[in-house]
Amino acid sequence: MFKTKALKLATLAVVIGSSLTFSSFAAATTEIKAAFNQSNQHPQFIALEAFGKKLNEQTDGRYKLTVYPNELLGDQRASLELVQNGAIQMAMVANPLIENYDKTFRVIGMPYIYSGPEHQEKVFTSGTLDPLFSSTTKFGFEVLTAYTAGARSMYTKHAPVENIAAMKGQKIRVMQSDTMIKMLSCMGGTGVPMGQGEVYTAIQQGVLDGAENNEITYSDLKQYEVAPYFTATRHLMVPDLLVASSYFMSTMSKEDQATFKRLAKESTPMQFKAWNNRIEVAKKSAQEKGATFTEVDTKPFQASCNKLQAELIETPEQKALFNKIVSMQ
Repeated sequence: MFKTKALKLATLAVVIGSSLTFSSFAAATTEIKAAFNQSNQHPQFIALEAFGKKLNEQTDGRYKLTVYPNELLGDQRASLELVQNGAIQMAMVANPLIENYDKTFRVIGMPYIYSGPEHQEKVFTSGTLDPLFSSTTKFGFEVLTAYTAGARSMYTKHAPVENIAAMKGQKIRVMQSDTMIKMLSCMGGTGVPMGQGEVYTAIQQGVLDGAENNEITYSDLKQYEVAPYFTATRHLMVPDLLVASSYFMSTMSKEDQATFKRLAKESTPMQFKAWNNRIEVAKKSAQEKGATFTEVDTKPFQASCNKLQAELIETPEQKALFNKIVSMQ
């Protein structure tokens, strides 16, 4: 009878999607479900897995992190809503989604706010963003840390974009964002908002002259086949943010919550390292298929975006954060 009752409890836990997994009849491990929109080979997934392993070890098995890749728990917008209502515990979401709740987040994803990956990592690991990240608890979630999504650069069909003059007349695919369209205009080109799945064919057919993204996406999607000239303009470094349910965190002991937050922050440098390693692999793979990578003086490109930066800063809070980040270069 005891075994039958235990079996029913275990079955019920599976049916209702409970976050409890029964490691024994005497103790339970809480499963932390994390939504992730990329594959299990992605540098962010690797960092999350390592974070989960350390959390399990340092809480004596009280928590087990399971990362669900490839949008198995929904896209980023849907997964953020699930975190807010406590249906799942964590998610990795792009910074623009959080901007919808607090426009101060706009600052950390502005064009040329970072001088490079070293500067971005310094900002993300300095504690400078802690007050901003904890301020979202009123929305039902807290930002634990920021991960890099790399630097977005231009890649084109006919020739490298070696200077601002070379941008004139170029039709470049951008994310569906007014800021991105304005940024391309400042640089002298034309930003064409388009879904990622349409980019390859659009460049191939001449609808676009190129696109902009990081080296990993460029290589993984084989866009070097239609746009073989990759120019490292590094115009945008949009963070991805690891968020956790405020309700879930309130169920943790103070000690476990402190461990949870600390390990999340400690995972950021490892994620940067994994990203940088993957970039080199991606570049080599694209080069072997005929892609040309060109370094360029980014200062003129940055100067072209100064007016847009000023336009995007609307509040004293945004201005103060902008100044702090720039001072860390």
